[in-house]
Amino acid sequence: MSGKYLALHKYLANRYADTVVLTFADIEDLLGFTLPNLARVRPDWWTGTDATSAPSGHTDAWRLANRTARPNLLAQTVVFERAT
Repeated sequence: MSGKYLALHKYLANRYADTVVLTFADIEDLLGFTLPNLARVRPDWWTGTDATSAPSGHTDAWRLANRTARPNLLAQTVVFERAT
């Protein structure tokens, strides 16, 4: 894992809890930059299920940490669950 989402990957990879809940502000603090607008309005930005968009490495941050992401856009939070 490398790139601008590395700090999020390291954070998630080093958590022992099976469930980690972060606010968008928490994630931005970890990353040191503002999340893209799509992250705030499109759940598929987090889940990687949009077949029409180009592949992006941001989902590797949690996938390589063996996590899934479930966003709550209204609450501006993301639940990262350990994948089984």
